[in-house]
Amino acid sequence: MNMQAAADRADSILDAVLGEIRPSVQWAHGPSGEGACDVSRMRAVMTVVSADRRGNFLGVVERFWRDSDYRIKAVNKDLVFPAIYAQTKDGFGVSLSFGGEGQAFFEVDSPCVDKSEVASPTTPPNGSSYEGVYPLPRPNIRSPFWSAGAP
Repeated sequence: MNMQAAADRADSILDAVLGEIRPSVQWAHGPSGEGACDVSRMRAVMTVVSADRRGNFLGVVERFWRDSDYRIKAVNKDLVFPAIYAQTKDGFGVSLSFGGEGQAFFEVDSPCVDKSEVASPTTPPNGSSYEGVYPLPRPNIRSPFWSAGAP
């Protein structure tokens, strides 16, 4: 596998997990990275996930990753900045972490692969692209479910 194939695999991992979240959330591409022999892809959730819904959000993702035979490596149960870290059978590291104002970040890191050129992700974001904007703005999309307080 070369770096482009690893980037494509990382994008498919991100597509799959975001496709499992119901109701869906809006996301934008975060920075991609290339190391000496690895690549990383990030997606920032632009939908506000309230403190009361973060556990639900993490639960949906963790169940999907477990059902996909990912190994859960660590869980940070912090109430404000929770996170979950896993690994695919083919060695890709995956994470979901929360930052300020309820913004969730998904990241995938590849194992070491053969050096090659890497193109930008081809999956279009399902909201504003924020192309050329760095850092990305804080989440600014409200969801009747994900942004809500306690039921």
